[in-house]
Amino acid sequence: MTNKIALVIATFFGTGLSPKAPGTAGSFATLFLACPLVYFFGLEGIVYSSVVIFFIGVAAVHKIIHKSTDKDPGKIVIDETVGQLVSFSLVTQHLYHTFSLKALLIYLLGFGLFRLFDICKIGPVKWADSKLHNAWGVMLDDVFAGLFAAIVLMLITTKL
Repeated sequence: MTNKIALVIATFFGTGLSPKAPGTAGSFATLFLACPLVYFFGLEGIVYSSVVIFFIGVAAVHKIIHKSTDKDPGKIVIDETVGQLVSFSLVTQHLYHTFSLKALLIYLLGFGLFRLFDICKIGPVKWADSKLHNAWGVMLDDVFAGLFAAIVLMLITTKL
């Protein structure tokens, strides 16, 4: 993988180069990937895409941070992409072949919950962020944040 390809992947096609809140920009941009994935492919689309993007992301992030002193630069948002996708994994039954006001609300709640857990960094999110100073840590903290968001989103969705 060349440095240019790694940068395109790690910044999720440049969204991480946003001058303000690159993580939020990357998470928001991921909604435009998550919606068609869930609509057309359901749970399988989210799971398979998350796994593939995770491993490609690890390789890209490793390439970017390998010789850098900053082990988690803000421009890297491929981790937010994976975490944001994971946040919808437990509610795909409400989104598969559906686009409605309820679906839009679920996407917006998933976005907000993921950002909350990504920023607050509790439990395993904090552990991965603070203990694993490599590409795996960059990616895993957002997977954990996505799992927390998925659980809370599932609980909220059962009440909608």
